[in-house]
Amino acid sequence: MRMTTEEAFVKTLQMHGIKNAFGIIGSAMMPISDLFPAAGIKFWDCAHECNAGMMADGYTRTTGKMSMMIAQNGPGITNFVTPVKTAFWNHTPLLLVTPQAANKTIGQGGFQEVEQMAMFKDSVCYQEEVRDHTRICEVLNRVIEKALHCSAPAQINIPRDFWTQVVEFPLPTGVKLERSAGGKASTQKAAEILSQAKFPVLLNGAGVILSGAVETSVKLAEKLGAPVCCNYQHNDAFPGDHPLHVGPLGYNGSKAAMEMISKADVVLALGTRLNPFSTLPCYGIEYWPKDAKLIQVDINGDRIGLTKPVDVGIQGDAGDGPGENEEDLLAQLAPGAGQSGRAEREKLIKEKKSAWAAELNSMDHELDDEGTTWNQRARQAAPERMSPRQAWRAIMRQMPQDAIMSSDIGNNCAIGNAYPSFQSPRKYLSPGLFGPCGYGFPSILGAKVGNPEVPVVGFAGDGAFGISINELTACGRGDWPPVTMVVFRNFQWGAEKRNTTLWYDDNFVGTELNKGVEYAEMAKACGLKGVKVGSVSELEEALKTAIEGQMQRKETTLVEVLLNQELGEPFRRDAMKAPVQPLGVADRW
Repeated sequence: MRMTTEEAFVKTLQMHGIKNAFGIIGSAMMPISDLFPAAGIKFWDCAHECNAGMMADGYTRTTGKMSMMIAQNGPGITNFVTPVKTAFWNHTPLLLVTPQAANKTIGQGGFQEVEQMAMFKDSVCYQEEVRDHTRICEVLNRVIEKALHCSAPAQINIPRDFWTQVVEFPLPTGVKLERSAGGKASTQKAAEILSQAKFPVLLNGAGVILSGAVETSVKLAEKLGAPVCCNYQHNDAFPGDHPLHVGPLGYNGSKAAMEMISKADVVLALGTRLNPFSTLPCYGIEYWPKDAKLIQVDINGDRIGLTKPVDVGIQGDAGDGPGENEEDLLAQLAPGAGQSGRAEREKLIKEKKSAWAAELNSMDHELDDEGTTWNQRARQAAPERMSPRQAWRAIMRQMPQDAIMSSDIGNNCAIGNAYPSFQSPRKYLSPGLFGPCGYGFPSILGAKVGNPEVPVVGFAGDGAFGISINELTACGRGDWPPVTMVVFRNFQWGAEKRNTTLWYDDNFVGTELNKGVEYAEMAKACGLKGVKVGSVSELEEALKTAIEGQMQRKETTLVEVLLNQELGEPFRRDAMKAPVQPLGVADRW
């Protein structure tokens, strides 16, 4: 078939159903972007490429459909590094298109030239540079298929002088690789261990969501009478209204989940790499069961047994159609599996969940560590202002059941980790274990592109929001869909300030934010809605109105929430300690 290289590129995108691209326009990509409107591909022009990448992540995670990141070569592409690594640890299949300087000038240090393959080497599951313009279809098809199969970003690098070439192309047909459900012997061994368990516990991770295996995990949990914990930042990996759901593990998670898993004699970890941050002690509880047998299921065999010793490792997909791993496990369980101590276990689950719900509802303020008084002083300094937990309870009272949420990194957002639960998957976005600030706002913009029929609400502290605030200038133009953004305003980089109160004697360096900035007014200046609130009742009313405006009047609203300066548990208590300075630096040499 005779066509141009850009026509071949776009036809390959069409074949794979890629209909949304996020980035900033540039001359190195114009030959293909010129074809986007006719091809049914929407280019979402953002204010910054870093935010564009976060939008792509939000779109794909909430829809299960691949999207594309693309921008000008050089400085446009370098801005994708952070979101691509974020998507890598979020296991998000994305297409990263990196137009490159022209072949005839590469190596001469020309305009906007940089080594674009090297900078993404450890941030993508696969990368390939087009070596000849006749191979564009072949390479693009392979990159897309690698991203889908590995559930991660993959990169195609294209010298810009390969466009506008006319050649004879065979269009690829595409190959969908069937994922394995795991080895027969390991699955059988896992079924035997689970059949004999006296206190089995399920731990659902991102893989359960990605593979569409949530419903099967419900059947498995019901068969075993097993409580189900969700991995850190994956609160939507099991239905929140199910009696066996006990909440998220990890930082600021559910005490009910921690108490349940601490009693386990068998843990079935489904679709999770068991990252250390998800199993660290919290609330002073060392909850990971040291004597329990561990069955770990993960699509990536390199992750099995990496952080926790396993008794059975199953390399396979948690779900994904016929022969899925959970169904195989379910079929091989003994008839009496889960019956040992079932009534007592179910009673204990109910008691612990009820106790934790009551405790969480009564938690108004953050505690100070012995020897520190920051939170006490914060309450005294602004007694009229809400605490973070008072704000989160108000928020949860107004959140629609079908809403998609995105919570940024940072102290006030982290305090809210235990509050939301979801009835269905692909509803909860978070920065993931790469932990970039500035994720909350752009990710909801991408999520709303893919889910225009449901409410989408983002949350960020004022520090993190400042990193993506420039998208206020973009999201009100053209046909961008409306969203609701909540910004917690406490005038500080909270996570780092908490570290400083604990280990650096309140010697605050770089932690204070400008008190004169008015975020709600900035939203208004960009043609959006903006409202500033200072009480629980004002917050509830503003959020309710904003969501109504999003769904009924196509309004994007920023809700600026004034909080006191209380600070919750530090992120890295495991990695911090008081410094020792035997020499000191006060005097110069």
